Amino acid sequence: MHTTYNKYPEVAVRGYDDHACQGWEHIRTALSARASTAAKTVLVIDCYPGVRLEELEQHLLPALGAALTLNVESARRDEQAIHTLLARNLTDDRVFGVLSCHHLEEFFDPNKLEQLRQQVIAEAEGVVVIYGPGAALVHPGDLLVYADMPRWEIQQRMRHSGLGNWGADNQDEDILRRYKRAFFIEWRVFDRHKVPLLKRADFLLDTTVKESPALVSGEALRAGLQQTTAQPFRVVPFFDPGVWGGQWMKQRFDLDPTAANYAWCFDCVPEENSLLLRFGDVRIEIPSQDLVLLHPRALLGEKVHARFGAEFPIRFDFLDTIGGQNLSFQVHPVTEYIQQQFGMHYTQDESYYILEAEPEAVVYLGTKTGIEPQEMFADLQAAGRGEKAFDDRRFVNQIPARKHDHFLIPAGTVHCSGSGTMVLEISATPYIFTFKLWDWGRLGLDGLPRPVHLQHGEQVIDWQRDTQWVNDNLVNRIEPVAEGEGWREERTGMHEREFIETRRHWFSAPVTHHTHGGVNVLNLVEGAEAVVDSPSGAFAPFSVRYAETFIIPAAVGEYRISPAGRGIGQQLATIKAWVRG
Repeated sequence: MHTTYNKYPEVAVRGYDDHACQGWEHIRTALSARASTAAKTVLVIDCYPGVRLEELEQHLLPALGAALTLNVESARRDEQAIHTLLARNLTDDRVFGVLSCHHLEEFFDPNKLEQLRQQVIAEAEGVVVIYGPGAALVHPGDLLVYADMPRWEIQQRMRHSGLGNWGADNQDEDILRRYKRAFFIEWRVFDRHKVPLLKRADFLLDTTVKESPALVSGEALRAGLQQTTAQPFRVVPFFDPGVWGGQWMKQRFDLDPTAANYAWCFDCVPEENSLLLRFGDVRIEIPSQDLVLLHPRALLGEKVHARFGAEFPIRFDFLDTIGGQNLSFQVHPVTEYIQQQFGMHYTQDESYYILEAEPEAVVYLGTKTGIEPQEMFADLQAAGRGEKAFDDRRFVNQIPARKHDHFLIPAGTVHCSGSGTMVLEISATPYIFTFKLWDWGRLGLDGLPRPVHLQHGEQVIDWQRDTQWVNDNLVNRIEPVAEGEGWREERTGMHEREFIETRRHWFSAPVTHHTHGGVNVLNLVEGAEAVVDSPSGAFAPFSVRYAETFIIPAAVGEYRISPAGRGIGQQLATIKAWVRG
């Protein structure tokens, strides 16, 4: 099937075409014009970690004609002091830390911060520039610019540009440890810091694409985010290779044909994905998490926000093993374990929806009836020591996987997708908490053994999820719900221990949906093209194509999905997920 999958979806913001500009020259002009309106102007350029300060120092700051320029990082505590502060959260593990409750001011020497404040006060006139991560701790800013950075771009810079963690000279450290420090500490701390700044910032600076910076007014940014909560939208997917990766996405989504494989894609993970906002001719890239942080109630709905706070709890991603290998054999922690060990308040319940499967494809799910847990774990330990291969056929169920099957995977269930499957994974969002039990003897792309966490896995495996239980509870629990002219609705899951509900709609005619006050996440799992519109005309029609994931904010209410374009005359299907009430 030919696909027109959109890899760069945008939200076109109405009414603010002249509020954004592109390129350093135009950015310098815009900021200089605003800064010269008073005898003394304190210009604060606060930054998310990962923003290259040298770009500001080379292309922006010299042209501002500042009487005084201060880098707030001169007041940051030294590396050893920060390491001591964070030791409990960092842990010695390569992958897992403990979620941080730190606040940014803890990372700075209060005396040095005060010295910077006094320097600002002492400067009588002209432009005073304070820049860097945490700059607003020195002064709130007569003119405030926030330079944001999507997490996926930060990870790319860690991999390919030698980016270390903020406050650490660790550019050469294992990438998993650098990512761990960012995930458990930096991003948590800086998200807390930036929320009040984004609510009042005069400008947002986007330096995601090298040599192509863009600036948008804070007013336009906030209007764009507000608009996004009232219409369907997509976040920007990203694709990544892996040791087990396949070829299906490369071919269907028109990805780089020279890449060895693409293992997975985050098609809807607002914590990680970008959101593209278009203002006239200028496209601004921001973390989609900004929308969650600033508008959680309109986006998520009252009940979901009350339960999860400013976190997007539903994740849709792709796992491609067609022409690839088995995923790692794994298990996710049960709720009490993730709370006690890592400070996370909910766990990674999930499911596999099969978009495509080769004839012999299987899903590994649950243990075989009658096995002894001690024997299976002894076998896993021996495999981990390199003495033998894990005897998966003896201990684990291998269930045939076919197109449109749905396998439910509540936390504590051992599982993995076998080779030859294209999986749409529908899950709760804390994706990092995967305990690998066996990785088929492979090395990672970095040439190092992939981390295996038997000590954690042993604590959370539910051994009662054997062959009979799995078949009765986790495989294709499909129930008819409703039908009308040209459509039918089915419940496909998820398990009662999981907070996500899923429904599949088959349709060749328009189907009316309703958010019922909670965010909906959908994917077009069958058919070429559909259109989402508002029966009341509340938002512009929104096109979706095969395999695209899209978000319907809670505030939308009623919406309709109809065949469109090449989808007219076809049997289409969507899978929809929401948080149970």
